[in-house]
Amino acid sequence: MITEHRPMNVLFLCTHNSARSIMAECIMNRVGAGRFKAFSAGSMASGVVNPYAINLLKHLNYKTDDLRSKNWDEFAVLNNPDAPELDFVFTVCDNAAGEVCPVWPGQPMSAHWGIPNPGDAAGSEAEIALAFADAYRQLNNRITLFCALPMNSLDRLSLQRRLDEIGQSRTADDTAA
Repeated sequence: MITEHRPMNVLFLCTHNSARSIMAECIMNRVGAGRFKAFSAGSMASGVVNPYAINLLKHLNYKTDDLRSKNWDEFAVLNNPDAPELDFVFTVCDNAAGEVCPVWPGQPMSAHWGIPNPGDAAGSEAEIALAFADAYRQLNNRITLFCALPMNSLDRLSLQRRLDEIGQSRTADDTAA
């Protein structure tokens, strides 16, 4: 059972930390409403946040000034003794799910919540923007489900099962795509 004595720290991982993990960080910090503090990082951070992700987040009234693409070493115990103690680590792309992760502070629970990479979208500006909006919607749905979990009444095994289920969740909109 998790006892909330501070905001729970959540790290979203993606290979380049340029779109999906950045969007997830923003969504969690909004939807989590002080219960959660979100971070994002990448195994091979690009150093640049995708401009389509920035445009979408700005359009949805997120603050984007402080967003940056960063390497996951910033959050690993061995590389940064000041790293926040993590409660949850979620991979949001297939590449990061299969990689060997560093040691995370706090023995966090983890799950894979894979989302197709909107950065791979091709076509018109509208088609690319639609791919980013779809990734945002899927992340928002999963993060909203996560934030609604009764953290104080679930044991670790039950919570892990729920985290895995959220990663497999599909809404009516997801199956229509």
